[in-house]
Amino acid sequence: MNYTLNQLRVFLKITHTNSITKAAQELHLTQPAVSIQLKNFQDQFDIPLTEIVGRQLYVTEFGKEIAEASEQILDGVSALDYKTLAHKGKLTGRLKISIVSTGKYVMPYFLAGFLNEHEGVELVMDVTNKAKVLESLERNEVDFSLVSVLPESLAVESLKLMQNKLYLVTSTAAHFCEGIRDNSVFGKLQLIYREPGSATRMVMERFIRSNNISVLKKMELTSNEAVKQAVVAGLGASIMPLIGIKNELSSGELQIVPVKNFPIITNWHLVWLKNKKFSPAGRAYLDYIKNEKDNIIRHKFEWFEKY
Repeated sequence: MNYTLNQLRVFLKITHTNSITKAAQELHLTQPAVSIQLKNFQDQFDIPLTEIVGRQLYVTEFGKEIAEASEQILDGVSALDYKTLAHKGKLTGRLKISIVSTGKYVMPYFLAGFLNEHEGVELVMDVTNKAKVLESLERNEVDFSLVSVLPESLAVESLKLMQNKLYLVTSTAAHFCEGIRDNSVFGKLQLIYREPGSATRMVMERFIRSNNISVLKKMELTSNEAVKQAVVAGLGASIMPLIGIKNELSSGELQIVPVKNFPIITNWHLVWLKNKKFSPAGRAYLDYIKNEKDNIIRHKFEWFEKY
């Protein structure tokens, strides 16, 4: 056997994503580079690690066993790195965070300073929908989660980071008369929804129900980016978080439709299980956020506060 640590990392990412394309994206590599690493790794085994059925990649049972062993090896290597840094008096460890998909526009700014200050801390961040975020939190698989709607079914503690403002938006190709509209505007618009389990959809549906609004549902899409591009293309309107449409508002691709009782305001919260036993990295990060969050908002989100 003559495998490399890089081959182990690539193969492990492939087993997590069941896709060479997705693995390449998450590893910031080209698809051919990932394919070559997989082939070189596979060539060291007589039994297939993966198989293609139709166009879908599947990990074989043997491949799953190798993936488990690969993870143990990589964890051991990380432990060695942590011990070396700890011996030098530096903070070490792994910080695991799960965030809702629109949180990707928020969370990096609340992490950058901490990670730059503590090079021995490794970040593992999962970006998914609200349902899966809460599932990983409930299983105690992460240190923290970022949500815009606090969970009602879990015993958690939380720290408010900043507001989350949602507006009704359309393509700038749609023309409206001057002035603030009432809820009757929804009867003229075909709405694009996020998928069930999305916090944005939950807030959107709650607003529609509480105001007895009749809407025309146009389509359902599984990511904020997909919804945004559909609205830009003129396929419909949507209620979207302001945090994710800064560039499109600036470039004139999207417009906010002024409607009574908008924006809908929720809050981004960092949450963790009650009585959570933090690692030194987790405890240090929580202390950092408590001390620095106001400075981060002031310096990184000045544009957001003006809306």
